[in-house]
Amino acid sequence: MGLLKKNPFGHYLFLKKWIIRIMGGMTHQRYRGFNDLQIEGSSILKNLPDRNVLFVSNHQTYFADVVAMYHVFNASLSGRDDSIKNVGYLWDPKLNIYYVAAAETMKKGFLPKILAYAGSISIDRTWRADGQNVNRQVKMSDISDIGRALDDGWVITFPQGTTKPWKPIRKGTAFIIKKYKPIVIPIVIDGFRRSFDKKGIRIKKRNILQSMVIKEPLDIDYDTEGVDSIIEKIEYAIEQHPSFLKVIPESEIEAHESLNEKRRYSADTNKDKDL
Repeated sequence: MGLLKKNPFGHYLFLKKWIIRIMGGMTHQRYRGFNDLQIEGSSILKNLPDRNVLFVSNHQTYFADVVAMYHVFNASLSGRDDSIKNVGYLWDPKLNIYYVAAAETMKKGFLPKILAYAGSISIDRTWRADGQNVNRQVKMSDISDIGRALDDGWVITFPQGTTKPWKPIRKGTAFIIKKYKPIVIPIVIDGFRRSFDKKGIRIKKRNILQSMVIKEPLDIDYDTEGVDSIIEKIEYAIEQHPSFLKVIPESEIEAHESLNEKRRYSADTNKDKDL
């Protein structure tokens, strides 16, 4: 790889590789140390084509979710099934991984700008800006940028456009699927909201059980299937359809939180014994 080789967005691949290596090394303990990331289904990744793959996922923090996916994707491609043990998999990372993010988020501060260079496709949200509800038209350049990224590699998107659960899927995701016909891989994550602050930078609690489930590709008829049908499939696949609220009783949620508290207490006790 030449030092001056760039991706379609003008980013130097040599620089991007070192950002992924450094940031990956700095964040590895967040998922395998301070907390425990359990992975399921990562073997699916090894059988995917090198380009035109769209990952759709629920969203819990600004940055921790996508950083974890960079770890899991590269670990799987280097032969580690459902594990991110030994961070050496980042020495030769996949450089054509991109993720869709709000432009205003990626412009706030030095760290977001560094993370943006690692693969952000920054878009202007049509429904939210600077903490206020807005209503503006989709920028066609944003759609084109996502298309360019799909043409070059893999794209991660959070189709709800927010870290709040149970929000509706944005129709733009379905339009992109119909237009570019990517393989669509659902991902379901959990535990990140309890582990980190909203931005996903500061560790809020330790010894939290995090999870990432990578599912089989969605079966989509790109030519005849309607937008609403695609949206419903995504909602079910990433477990954000309203019907899930009816089958997850409050007692189960409380029990899950209680388990995390026991895990934290047990870990603290073991540390005290080691001392």
